[in-house]
Order: sequence, then structure tokens, then C-alpha cells
Amino acid sequence: MATVLVTGANRGIGLEYCRQLQARGDQVIAVCREPSPELEALGVRIEAGLDLAAASAPAELVARLQGQSLDVVILNAGILQSMGLEDLDPEGIRRQFELNALAPLLLARALLDQMPRGAKLALMTSRMGSIADNSSGGSYGYRMSKVALTMAGKSLAIDLQPRGIAVAILHPGLVRTRMINFNPNGIAPEQAVEGLLARIDALTLETSGSFWHSNGELLPW
Repeated sequence: MATVLVTGANRGIGLEYCRQLQARGDQVIAVCREPSPELEALGVRIEAGLDLAAASAPAELVARLQGQSLDVVILNAGILQSMGLEDLDPEGIRRQFELNALAPLLLARALLDQMPRGAKLALMTSRMGSIADNSSGGSYGYRMSKVALTMAGKSLAIDLQPRGIAVAILHPGLVRTRMINFNPNGIAPEQAVEGLLARIDALTLETSGSFWHSNGELLPW
């Protein structure tokens, strides 16, 4: 039984992570701003009331965990604000950088002392953060923040290798969640998380720092 911490756990992909992890017997610590009825119904440990973009959030979460050892940390919390060149919103771009890129980096650093050798860190990024794969433009804040997160993940993979901690940089696929208004072309959260957990389970120090699609495809930078 592993102890797994999941951020952004109250809905969508984060909630499904918690559901599948609990179902297979892992101990789940679900981190969110506000718990949903669906999350509360799972009966997992919930650490609510945390805005991960706040400067105090990493230290507060560490204090709540009281030294709990973490085998897997899945940093899933994020936001998407659509914008094109004509309607750029500088504050929206900053907010996406803060929550999608800076917050996971600071939280990962804060939790390192609770991650033993052999632990795994999973960063939920997006194919929209692939420079080589960008053929449609737009989505400035989201794309830029996810590129930043992916770069942070690659650096973390290098810096954490001496500690024996492997890092997965993960794209879930197009998933039918509230973030994309339940796009009918997306796959179900259940299918996405099955693939994501398979990538995390298979992660080793040799594959640390790779950019994976949930279906097992290696994605271009």
C-alpha cells in the first residue's frame, strides 16, 4: 500500500485519481480548496482550504502532514483561461503561471523531505505545452504556463535523481471534464486516469523526465 498525495482532488481528473487509488488499496491524501460531495463520499483523507497559488500554501500543507511519508505526489491542480491575441489578459496569464507552473514547483520542493528514495513525483501538464506540437496557436496563458511546468519537471528529474526520486511529466489526453466544458470528443476521466496511473507505476529513474501521453506515447517537446 502506497501513500499518495493528489492536488486538485475535488473534481475531474484529480477526483478520479483519488477514486482509483483508493480502489486499489492505496492511502490517499486529497488536497483541494473546497471538497466536493463526490470527494467526501470516497472517505479518503482530505486537506481542504488550501489555495496552492498562495505563498503560505506549501508550508501550511507540510505542517498539516506532520512528517507523513509520501510514496507518490501527483500535482494535478491547474486552471485554464482561454484567450487569443485579440483578448490577451495579462492578469489571467500571470494567474495561470502562478497556479500551473510556479505552485507545483514550490510544492514539490516543500514536500521533498517527506519523499523517500524510490518515491515518484507526477506533474500534470498538457500537450498544449508542446512547442513542436503547436499547430493552432492561441491559448497564450495556458500554453505558456504548461511549457514552464514541463521545463520545471525536466529540471526536477535531473536534480532529484541523486535522491532516487523519479519524475513523470504527464498529458492526460482530451478528457471530458469541466475544464473543457465536458467536450464530447474527449475521453472519460476513468480511461485517462487508468493510463496515467500506468505511466506512474512504470516510471523509473531511467525514464524520469520524459513527457508522456496517458496512452503511453512519448510526446515531443
